[in-house]
Amino acid sequence: MTDSEHPYTDQDPLQRRNRTQMLAIACIALVTLAASYGAFYLAKTGDVWNTTNHGEFFSPPTNTAELGWQVEGEQRRWWVWMVAGTCAADCRATAEAMQAVHKLLNRDVDRVRRGFTPADGMPLPAWLSDYPQLAVVRVATLERVSEGVYIVDPNGNLVLVYPLLTEPKLVLEDLKRLLKISQIG
Repeated sequence: MTDSEHPYTDQDPLQRRNRTQMLAIACIALVTLAASYGAFYLAKTGDVWNTTNHGEFFSPPTNTAELGWQVEGEQRRWWVWMVAGTCAADCRATAEAMQAVHKLLNRDVDRVRRGFTPADGMPLPAWLSDYPQLAVVRVATLERVSEGVYIVDPNGNLVLVYPLLTEPKLVLEDLKRLLKISQIG
């Protein structure tokens, strides 16, 4: 094959530039795809990136209807729900902390209600009268939940759970983030 017969020797410079651009675009697409797969697998292991929430996601997914949730008044709001047993001082401190969290929500205060459920068979504690806006939530079964503070979305899904004595600032940060991105309630 002579030089004049070679298919690339008489190539138009415009055609050569177009091929180079197409190769560059294909390389960019491949590098982007490889980087996204790498980021996905790094995030999946949790070593590099973690979630930004302070509470633990409630697992397995549970809805308040499955618990037999009963409360007076409007239910379709976000809830900060406290489930507690025989913990007079700890429960009162948590109720006070959650009241402070509620007040610190500022303009979103009307989007959130606070609730309390005593452990199965426990009477309502005497300190409950000091918190008139703390709704008493009755549930048919507490088998799926343990003692702690829960964030419940307006659809009734248990979202996050915290230990009973938890730093209120952490609950506030998570709740503000959820309210900011929420399109419901």
